[in-house]
Parts: sequence; C-alpha cells; structure tokens
Amino acid sequence: MKWLFLLGLVTLGQCLVTKVPLRKGKSLRQNLKEHGKLDEFLKKHHHNLGSKYYPEQNLAVAAEPLENYMDIEYIGNIYIGTPPQEFVVLFDTGSSNLWVPSVYCSSSACSNHNRFNPQSSSTYQGTDQSVSITYGTGSMTGILGYDTVQVGGITVTNQIFGLSETEPGSFLYYSPFDGILGLAYPSISSSGATPVFDNMMSEGLVSQDLFSVYLSSDEQSGSFVMFGGVDTSYYTGSLNWVPLSSESYWEITLDSITMNGQSIACSGGCQAIIDTGTSLLAGPPNGISNIQYYIGASQSSNGEYYVSCSAMNSLPDIVFTMNGIEFPVPASAYLLQSNGYCQSAFESISIPTDSGELWILGDVFIRLYYVVFDRANNQVALASVA
Repeated sequence: MKWLFLLGLVTLGQCLVTKVPLRKGKSLRQNLKEHGKLDEFLKKHHHNLGSKYYPEQNLAVAAEPLENYMDIEYIGNIYIGTPPQEFVVLFDTGSSNLWVPSVYCSSSACSNHNRFNPQSSSTYQGTDQSVSITYGTGSMTGILGYDTVQVGGITVTNQIFGLSETEPGSFLYYSPFDGILGLAYPSISSSGATPVFDNMMSEGLVSQDLFSVYLSSDEQSGSFVMFGGVDTSYYTGSLNWVPLSSESYWEITLDSITMNGQSIACSGGCQAIIDTGTSLLAGPPNGISNIQYYIGASQSSNGEYYVSCSAMNSLPDIVFTMNGIEFPVPASAYLLQSNGYCQSAFESISIPTDSGELWILGDVFIRLYYVVFDRANNQVALASVA
C-alpha cells in the first residue's frame, strides 16, 4: 500500500494550518466487482442512502449509519496513540465520530485492516462507554476510549474515539479504509463523543475555525483536507458564501436544479448536504427519475443507470443554484466512465423529512468546487477549482 506523507505545514504562532493529503483509493464497489460479488451484493442489500442522514427512520441504535460508503474513494492517514499507530480513514463531512478497528474485534472485516491496540499505547485511557453504529448491511459496535490523535501536523490530546469490537458481514471487509473521521457537527455524534475538529478548535490548534477540501479529478493526485486555512491556488474567482440551514450536517438550501434554464427538480427550493463521505449525487425518487429521463439514462438489471458515452458531448449541464449563485455540473462529471460504459452519477434516496426534499452533493459535485467548511460562522464557501 502506498503510504501518504504530509505535504504542507505552516506554523502561525501556536496555531497551525495543516494540509492532510488524500488519495483516491479503490472503492468498495470496485472491490466487489473485481471479486465477482457486486451483483450479488446489490440484489441482497437494497440500501437506502437517506438513512445516513435521518437514522431514526430505520430504528437505528446510533446516529451514524455507514451504508452508502460503497463508492467512497478519498482517504488519508492519521495516527492514534503513543507510539503512534497508523490508520487509513475516510474524512467524512457527513458524520461526526472517529472510530477505527481494534484488537478486540474478531470479525472478518477487521482481519484485513489495521487494528488499534490500547495496550501498546502509553497515553490510552479506557472508558466503560459503548458505541453502536448501524447501517443497512450490518453494524459496528465497540467501546469508547481516549488517546492522542495526530492529523497531519496537528496533535490532539485526549481525543475520544471508538474502538470496534464487531463489524459483522462482508461490507466493511472490502472497504479501502480502516475507519472514519467525521467532520460534521457534534449534535449528530453517536454517544455524544466530541468530534476531532471540535477539539482542534477548543484547544486552539487551528488558526481559523474552518477547514477546506480539494478533491482531484480522475486519477490525478493532490487531493487534500486543510485544517485551519484556505489554499487560494486551488480555485479560481471568488469564494461564494452560503449560510447553513442546519448546524448538524453541512446542510444548505438549494434554490433550484435546472437544465437549459428549465426546472427539472427541487421546484420551489429544497435542502442539500455537502458530503465528502458520499461519492454520487443523490436526491428524492421523483427528482432523480426526472433527471435520468432528461439525460436519457436506462436502468440495468442491478438497478444502476447508464447513458451512451457517445451522448456525453451533447448533454447539457445540470445547474444547482444556491444563495442565488449557479453551480453547473457538466455531463463529463455526472457520467462516470468505466470499461466502456457511462454510468449516471445520480442516485435515488428516500427520506421523509419535515423540510421537504433532501439532496446529497457528494464527491461528483465537490470535485468541481473547492469547498470551505466554516464552523465559526456556520457557512460554506464554494469556488470553481483551478
């Protein structure tokens, strides 16, 4: 496995701006396909991406279901304990907990991932608190502990995190990451655990109470999450600020979704979550059906939608408007090319909410726009990538 190294570190007094490099790893979908298990998996597990955001609809025990991490690709490294133990994690703006596999876990999903050993860390402090995270194809249960966590050049002491004891099923076995580092608000954290970035802020470890994300396209390198700062060389024009509509996920209000100036979804406005932990663009069934129709997508036997690659150059942009500013997504972004096929990057979710439609702007969208997540002012900013 190719290990990552810190690319940039700037010291500002006692505060830091640190850039943590991410790599575009092989997704769970790719792993399942290579092992000949994708069709079987899709038939058995009719996942509902929406349960990640409103888990109470699923009678879930915890508040951080993981079921749609099948397409996750952007992962990076952190270190836990003294001496440090290394883990590959998903930096996820759609959840708030940090957890990794532990030596107490006997599930097959833990057997081929790095596992944390508390007895090997002189700074570990155990608790009698449990953590339980559910998702559509299995579950993760474990205990909570405290230890030193290194993220890039930032060292957070006494960080609470989950140590998995069970990870049933094959789902996480094929995942390219060991664990997850959530970057959303503490209000959605399972077991009330304080998120890593909240501790960075409270301990004065970042120069600004914000972080920013750049996801490179295709197989290019250079993706990163930057804690405490913004790198202006990675975007063009000005940052466009959008206030949050909820301080839980990074949720904003969409004004409209249009094609050729005509509304095709989100009529009258809707809510959207900017989520690095989701690969695709997701929305309610009716809106997604309209989009699949307008782009000429046909459904395959396993439920995925495909478009003729020859149509890519003639298909128009799909425009997401927020705070009065248009953010176009071209066909070259919303059609995913693989082995001669072009798969639609739009996925249907079903979430009964009081606020109406909910859309998820995942990596397909974020690859086009440098995104700043501002905790100090509860807002996000977007600008076209350079």
